[in-house]
Amino acid sequence: MGKKPRIRPIAICLFRQGDRILVYEDTDSVRQLRFGRPLGGGLDFGETSEAAIAREIREELSAEIHSIQRLGILESVFEYEGKPGHEIVFVYDAKFVDESLYERAELQVNEGKRQFKARWRSLDDFRRDDPHLVPEGLWQFL
Repeated sequence: MGKKPRIRPIAICLFRQGDRILVYEDTDSVRQLRFGRPLGGGLDFGETSEAAIAREIREELSAEIHSIQRLGILESVFEYEGKPGHEIVFVYDAKFVDESLYERAELQVNEGKRQFKARWRSLDDFRRDDPHLVPEGLWQFL
């Protein structure tokens, strides 16, 4: 018997620098859709969403954050690589303790064995849908 699909609770952070936000970019090869998504990740059992976003940023960027403020919650039902997904998304705003991170064009992200770059992207890029901003509904917090 296969694994039952489940709703995944996650926390993401809208780090802002002027009219830019920090996102990682990827492509859904099935739909040929390039997208940008803020950094963050899943909540562990017994962990608050605020604690999760601080932990995720510490793990992914080796960076500490402060002034953490929850902006709202989204429900995201989507398809990625031909498979359905369902997330409850806690959306946060926060600041980096190390302000030099705002001056870098890109940041190295480590997620377990996977490594990738996060980049500061203009909101105008997302308005042009290049790349597409996910999760859907995130605009209400920008």
